[in-house]
Amino acid sequence: MKIKFIAIIILSAFIFCTTAFASPTLQKNSKGDDVITLQQKLYLIGYTITEIDGIFGNETERAVAAFQHDNQISVTGIVTNVTWRALQKAKPIKGRSLETADVKVNTLNKGNLVAFGKTFINKQQGIEIIETGKKYIGVPYVFGGNTPKGFDCSGFLQYVFKENGFLIPRLADEQYQLGLSAKTSQLSAGDLVFFTTYTSGVSHCGFYVGDRKFLHASSSRGIRIDSLDSDYWRSRYYGARRIID
Repeated sequence: MKIKFIAIIILSAFIFCTTAFASPTLQKNSKGDDVITLQQKLYLIGYTITEIDGIFGNETERAVAAFQHDNQISVTGIVTNVTWRALQKAKPIKGRSLETADVKVNTLNKGNLVAFGKTFINKQQGIEIIETGKKYIGVPYVFGGNTPKGFDCSGFLQYVFKENGFLIPRLADEQYQLGLSAKTSQLSAGDLVFFTTYTSGVSHCGFYVGDRKFLHASSSRGIRIDSLDSDYWRSRYYGARRIID
């Protein structure tokens, strides 16, 4: 019985480790916001990307293969968990930014490609984003979820922004690069707050709604509003990013 119990623990740990870092697999002909995130990252770390369009074509495939070669990853031109993790760790080239990029930006919806290192929406837009997010209160948490059938934390942020005409990266640690670092006293409705939960660094995120409360996808209770001052969240608070101008 004891051996069986230990085996269950080991199996559970294995499942958690393999799913905690789950990322979308991207390859030739993939399309969508995740490809935009990939193209942005490749450009920022120095690889040849002349068009950020959300379409995984020959240029993106060559850039992925070059990155894999440089980082001693099996060269396939396909982006799986191993390549995603390496991309997350890669540092942007100093002075290179999307605002000054000499690339063609062709977003997939009506809105803007989000700006890194500066604010990019106004207070009214922030209020509208929060109102959109509140429509989904009660939707269950689903790991890797990015639809109203179920959200994870960063998938929820990305979906709500997209409904309001803005594209943002898919992963929480990339979302933490948006806007400007800020104290909670400087935040407006629609700004972003981040936490450390199951791993070191940024691993959870949500929308600031005012009165030291935030809207997020709770892993235990789905989309809900919680207080930054609760014992649980206060002890795990990582920082905030101001995106409201």
